[in-house]
Amino acid sequence: MLWLRALNLSKVSKLLLKFPCAELMSQPTPIERLDRLSDKLDIDLWLKRDDLTGLSFGGNKTRQLEYYMGAALAKKSDTILITGAVQSNFVRAAAAVAAKFGMKAILQLEERVPDMGALYYSSGNVLLSNLLDVEYMFFPEGDNELGADAALAQRASELLANGQVPYIIPLGIVHPPLGALGYVKGGAELAVQMSDFDVSIVPSGSGATHAGWLMGLKLSNIHSPVYGICVRRDAAQQRQRMNSVTQNLAALLDIERPFEEQELLTWDGSLAPGYGQVGPKTLFALKLMAQAEGIMLDPVYTAKTFAGVLGLLEEGIIKKGQKVLMLHTGGLPALFGYQEVLES
Repeated sequence: MLWLRALNLSKVSKLLLKFPCAELMSQPTPIERLDRLSDKLDIDLWLKRDDLTGLSFGGNKTRQLEYYMGAALAKKSDTILITGAVQSNFVRAAAAVAAKFGMKAILQLEERVPDMGALYYSSGNVLLSNLLDVEYMFFPEGDNELGADAALAQRASELLANGQVPYIIPLGIVHPPLGALGYVKGGAELAVQMSDFDVSIVPSGSGATHAGWLMGLKLSNIHSPVYGICVRRDAAQQRQRMNSVTQNLAALLDIERPFEEQELLTWDGSLAPGYGQVGPKTLFALKLMAQAEGIMLDPVYTAKTFAGVLGLLEEGIIKKGQKVLMLHTGGLPALFGYQEVLES
């Protein structure tokens, strides 16, 4: 079967060849069996460690940035502009990549999480971004992707007028999902490491990671279900978003989408009380992973994702004895920004 896996990886690689890629990851991230949790939960639980992608505390955004930065470098850009929440891993990672290539980073922060204390605005990803010497913009709305992108476009036009060459990493789904290409490659990477799992679990927010992961697995002839655990929108809204993102991704790759709409699986049982907010299920999952395996999860994405594993198991969607692969997307600096919440 190794030759078949290599063939599938080659097929995916050929699809990606036309897209400039800034190599930010030197090797595949490892997969790790969680022995104690497997025994405790009576499943065969594995973790794909994309928290170990390197570069400024790693995380899944490194994969996406390979393609955004590839496009920026091809354009000879000198400035990167991006939008995210105050504790966004994406903006922190983008700032680190910009520093690596001698570019300026402009980070537009949105207020998405209500009622947070002082540490949320000064520690974690904010502290790291400050160390990277970025320029900040602030956008008052937390759920207006078109407005946020328009504000970046306005700032970019000012930079152009000043002789600079800006590159915008957009937020809205009306743009080609270039970052999702990183997880098309990531799904094919996993298929070489492991192909015999019964179900995989990923966080589903912007949709880029979820869409690319699903596309990469399907193109590698792995047809086990992929559940996207909702971290920002309810299951129905997220499924609708995923339908658009995956169609756009297929168009970007110039292929037919290799799966049907009903294969877009979303689950929102650990979303409450909302994006970036820590409910009882999220806190329980975060502590369980830490205390059983010594592995840290972040409160915004991965703790909710592991809570999704527990919820799907409780609902009988994941069966006892099944082999389950969860994607650990990193985001660990946010733990420090959430210190007041976690300690309360």
